[in-house]
Amino acid sequence: MKKVVVGMSGGVDSSVTACLLKEEGYEVEGVSFILWEARARLNPRTCCSLDAIEGAKETAELLGIRHRAVDVRDDFMEKVIDPFVDAYLRGLTPNPCILCNIHIKFPCLLREAENSGAEFIATGHYSRIKRRGAGYVLMKGVDPSKDQSYFLYVLKEETLKRLIFPLGTYRKDRVREIARDLDLPAVKRPESVEICFIEEDYSCFIRDLMPEASRPGPIIGPGGEVLGTHRGIYNYTMGQRRGLNIAHGEPLYVRRIDAERNEVHVGPRETAFGQEVVVGDLNWITGPVERVTARIRSMMRDEPASLYPEEGAGRVRVVFDEPQWAPAPGQSVVFYDGDLVIGGGIIEP
Repeated sequence: MKKVVVGMSGGVDSSVTACLLKEEGYEVEGVSFILWEARARLNPRTCCSLDAIEGAKETAELLGIRHRAVDVRDDFMEKVIDPFVDAYLRGLTPNPCILCNIHIKFPCLLREAENSGAEFIATGHYSRIKRRGAGYVLMKGVDPSKDQSYFLYVLKEETLKRLIFPLGTYRKDRVREIARDLDLPAVKRPESVEICFIEEDYSCFIRDLMPEASRPGPIIGPGGEVLGTHRGIYNYTMGQRRGLNIAHGEPLYVRRIDAERNEVHVGPRETAFGQEVVVGDLNWITGPVERVTARIRSMMRDEPASLYPEEGAGRVRVVFDEPQWAPAPGQSVVFYDGDLVIGGGIIEP
């Protein structure tokens, strides 16, 4: 019997993942990660809360599988939270879920698999892995409203060949139906929030963690005039309109953040569009090509674009066929060929 270690957050997706794999005949073992101060957090909408881990344990007992919790808080602080905060203080818009996938979730699952003699690992992501030739490729999930391939472009082939995504061929409503039919504890849990370690909003989180970051500075208007005072650049991101607290004759949007000068620059809506970005920190799953569709946010559609590698620089220039709304330095851009994930990287300032 083949053994698989399943990352269990306590939610519906990972619970159903464990159930499906057991039904397929795998020996299933559940692992939950204590990521952030879980001992003091009971918010059911956070996947690293004490309540969530207890829910995963309860599900494992119901399914008759082994389960354990692994404390990775030190690594999570160093490799996810610290870079997340640092990026915002540099005027960037980071994606902590991608940092977690690179440094915590998948490496730790692989380590736990090695420790327990398991051949495979699995998570409840809505994505697919297919064998192509002698290798493995990453594909979008069949449910476009839940596809999570955007967060997974960082995976290497050595991980893909040991990874199972049982939900990639399912739609969310069917997954919930399975959970209800089995009366899994996760059915009673609300959908988890996007950033697992933040209970309110990211700006409150950063302010509480680093009060000194709330250094005010000027909000600069379209003509270079000072329109107001910002509350710390980490409170702002490209395309933002609400919360600027400035008076002007037309709606204004954040179009640039200058961390060095501690300035937030705003302009009319059209100034927040961008047609070209430079992308570094690349990970190629299938290798670069000239024409792709590219996605700059997880919930946006991928749009047609051309890639122009910068030789020797480890970067590509991405030119979209049409201007895109508010591409923000620090965000990931993921490249596709239909449902196939080609690779991706980080937008540079």
